[in-house]
Amino acid sequence: MAIHRPGYRLVIGFKKLLTFVRQTFRQAHSPPFNFVFLLLMSLAVHQLTKIYGQQKAVDAISFSVGQGEIVGFLGPNGAGKSTTMKIATGYIPATSGDVVVNGLNVAEQPMQVKKNIGYLPEHNPLYLDMYVHEYLNFIGKVYQIPSAQLKARVREMIALCGLEVEQHKLIGLLSKGYRQRVGLAQALVHNPPVLILDEPTTGLDPNQIMEIRKLIKEVSQNKTVIFSTHIMQEVQALCDRVIIINKGKIVADDWLKNLIGKNENRSVIVVEFKEPVAVADLSSLPGVEKVVEKDNRFYVYALPHCDVRPELIRFASDKNISLTSLRQQENSIEEIFRLLTTEATA
Repeated sequence: MAIHRPGYRLVIGFKKLLTFVRQTFRQAHSPPFNFVFLLLMSLAVHQLTKIYGQQKAVDAISFSVGQGEIVGFLGPNGAGKSTTMKIATGYIPATSGDVVVNGLNVAEQPMQVKKNIGYLPEHNPLYLDMYVHEYLNFIGKVYQIPSAQLKARVREMIALCGLEVEQHKLIGLLSKGYRQRVGLAQALVHNPPVLILDEPTTGLDPNQIMEIRKLIKEVSQNKTVIFSTHIMQEVQALCDRVIIINKGKIVADDWLKNLIGKNENRSVIVVEFKEPVAVADLSSLPGVEKVVEKDNRFYVYALPHCDVRPELIRFASDKNISLTSLRQQENSIEEIFRLLTTEATA
């Protein structure tokens, strides 16, 4: 059911209200798609499931995104990020569950939903034999932008996305950074209230990443943005909030500062030994929550308020093995991501 909503943007003072609504939403056993909820939420996902054969790619997940939020949607490869985004944008159907965008049910009103969403998929599907301005003009016509407004809108997107010099070039001749700019321009040309960006900086060099990050920050001032990425610095630079998905299930959903704050008393010790060490032996030490081995290093996750460094030193001494490196990892979104998405190594 379509809802006519006031055209205001949520300001920072509404965050507590949004948190309350979200908590109510998660606890509900039936879809809480009532007027108040739809008024506040730009995107609402409820009990969403997608099954491919025997594989459950998305497993009954629920979350919501309020107006004006920038949300990082994180997870390992194969966690269900792209599948969720494709369902939310109407490109593939869900097995079960609901997605509502600006008061519109994706399954029931897919064409109207597409008008409310700007979507940049992981693999940017551009027409390489079209010129930049020609392509954006074509996309504008697809979205039925009135002819009287289309030329000005395309010109505005070219300026916003820094494509003035490249606008008369074939897309196939552009660098990957400029192709991503074209992809963002096509996602924005119809002025959608919601942007869904699937790994928009994948494959870019550091300079291009900074440029695209700056562009996303600029265009998000009047939009709701949900984007996926594997670059944790991007999350800290852009996001208000983080949702982490692993094996099709949401394992974290919180404001970024809260997520980091919750782990302030939880330390991660990175340790290396000269001789072979069994992960099971380290996992059995007092105060250790789990251990992950990677690149001949052991990441030892301590329980809250526990300092396991003395235990590690004592372990090396008792076993008569050489401890070559021991340092405490900085508490960061990267370590939180690792903690929530990796299994303890057996």
